[in-house]
Amino acid sequence: MIYDVIVVGGGHAGIEAALATARMNKNTLLVTGNLNKVASLPCNPSIGGPAKGIVVREIDALGGQMAKSADKGQIQMKMLNASKGPAVRALRAQIDKLKYPKIMLEVLKETKHLELKEALVNHLKIDDHKVTGVVLEDGTVIQAKTVIITTGTYLNSHILIGKKKTSSGPQNEPTTFGISKQLKDLGFEVIRLKTGTPPRVKRDSINYLKTTIQPGDGKSYTFSFDKKYYEDNPHEFCYLTHTSNETHEIINQHLGESAMYSGVVEGVGPRYCPSIEDKVVRFNDKDRHQIFIEPESLEIDEMYIQGFSTSLPEYVQEEMIRTIPGLENAEIVRYAYAIEYDAINPIQLFPTLETKMIDNLFCAGQINGTSGYEEAAGQGLMAGINAALKLEGKEPLILQRHEAYIGVLIDDLVTKGVLDPYRLLTSRAEHRLLLRHDNADFRLRDYGYQVGLVNQDDYQKYLDKKNDLESLYEQASTFKVMPTKENNAYLNERGSATLYEAIWLTDLLKRPEINKDDIKYFLNHEFDEEIYEQLEIKIKYEGYIQKAMREAEKMIRLEHKKIPDDIKYQNIKNISSESREKLEKIRPKTLGQASRISGVNPADISLILIYLESENYNKNVQR
Repeated sequence: MIYDVIVVGGGHAGIEAALATARMNKNTLLVTGNLNKVASLPCNPSIGGPAKGIVVREIDALGGQMAKSADKGQIQMKMLNASKGPAVRALRAQIDKLKYPKIMLEVLKETKHLELKEALVNHLKIDDHKVTGVVLEDGTVIQAKTVIITTGTYLNSHILIGKKKTSSGPQNEPTTFGISKQLKDLGFEVIRLKTGTPPRVKRDSINYLKTTIQPGDGKSYTFSFDKKYYEDNPHEFCYLTHTSNETHEIINQHLGESAMYSGVVEGVGPRYCPSIEDKVVRFNDKDRHQIFIEPESLEIDEMYIQGFSTSLPEYVQEEMIRTIPGLENAEIVRYAYAIEYDAINPIQLFPTLETKMIDNLFCAGQINGTSGYEEAAGQGLMAGINAALKLEGKEPLILQRHEAYIGVLIDDLVTKGVLDPYRLLTSRAEHRLLLRHDNADFRLRDYGYQVGLVNQDDYQKYLDKKNDLESLYEQASTFKVMPTKENNAYLNERGSATLYEAIWLTDLLKRPEINKDDIKYFLNHEFDEEIYEQLEIKIKYEGYIQKAMREAEKMIRLEHKKIPDDIKYQNIKNISSESREKLEKIRPKTLGQASRISGVNPADISLILIYLESENYNKNVQR
């Protein structure tokens, strides 16, 4: 049998890729080393956070799975930055580490057109620069038209604790060497990266009286737009504490024993999630660092020590943990470790996540140099969609930077490459006011429906929601608030200035003290809560949103200007040698992508545009 798609790896990227292609009616095989470890969360027991929570919403809007499973598996849900502007609000959920993989495995098993195989892939089968399948470790050859690699941190990986180096994947799972070596032999630029995880301690060994409780939100927030996936799960607390001067002294005394500072580590670690020893060295002016104690599961007696990632020896970890308020008697169940692994420089990928060197070979997740479950899932979904579309001979789906955080993520990867594990941040999105938590479905639901991942019922619900918002906006735009005694009394209660003349409700809503609750008071109509929230944001931030759209449209014009695949940059006169070198290496698809390459300046973009137009002119003349 020849499969349409083989997905290598059952992590967050692999699951979304396999589900996407199967749901798009492609015969798909998911090959992973241990089916009971699909969708495992080897590091932090959470999904979401700044920017990342919006990615989860985008995955759901496109028809992916992570949001629905996270809603089912969460044990605490919290809206971050709720008191700030809508551009930075995002959901974060504590996830039951044991429940979530079971939920995902059940979804995989129930999906049509999807087969699951427990095995390790040794290498890819490649003929004439085109992937044609995979070869398992036992020599079995499985053929496929397309292969998606989502191997996470399992490529030639090593666990590091102190000066001890063990060949292993996360959670003592076997690592794989063949794919990594093959990619090098094929000419791929393979890079070495590092990440780490903190210790886990027994729940009952913590003195919670010395910590600050961090509750979730009482509201029934969900990642998924389909509210039926929300379950009233037990609400667990997190706890806040801090390192102490004694903690820092122990770290400084033992720095030479750290894998990171002793020279054992080869890979580059994450800039935005450093180990505790790295934080103590880099920020030596700080007296203390935040430590969050988080539940890992309702089924096990383990708490995750967020912010305490380290590769120091086990006996040093024992000393360190006891200097933290609340953890003086903590019993370590699992020690912290660092892990280094192979990845590829993602500038070797097209924006579809297909490799430039090998046809029909896609890569998604941490193999592309990213960190985080959400970034991996978003890539996996897009790789799956584009693999299926290519098999159908259709145009790919490439999300633009003003359309989705997933678009920002992929564009950053394929245009700029990575030096350290990439983490998606709100600050990376220049159009973040357009890329909000609340409007992910308005941005992306149409795409999900067009590619076949959003069913008719869900799409109709979205259309109804869209119509409701338009109806409410029209009513608010045509409703005049009169300066009556009753209305002025109400406004006084709300701390708002009284009216001396009638004004439109939309104008009233622009006052900072007036919000969605006041819309309900004046209009007295019943819509879903999120419709009122959407209207409030639409009106309050209308000027800013319009400005952001105008700025985005300038870039859209450059994105529409395609660069031919066979362009010869050496023929373009007067562009800098650095620009020419970068352009030849990355081979951007559009002028917009070219403009975001480091070292390519606006003058170079103008020269490329002039060159392209002159080329077109010459071709027309020759006709």
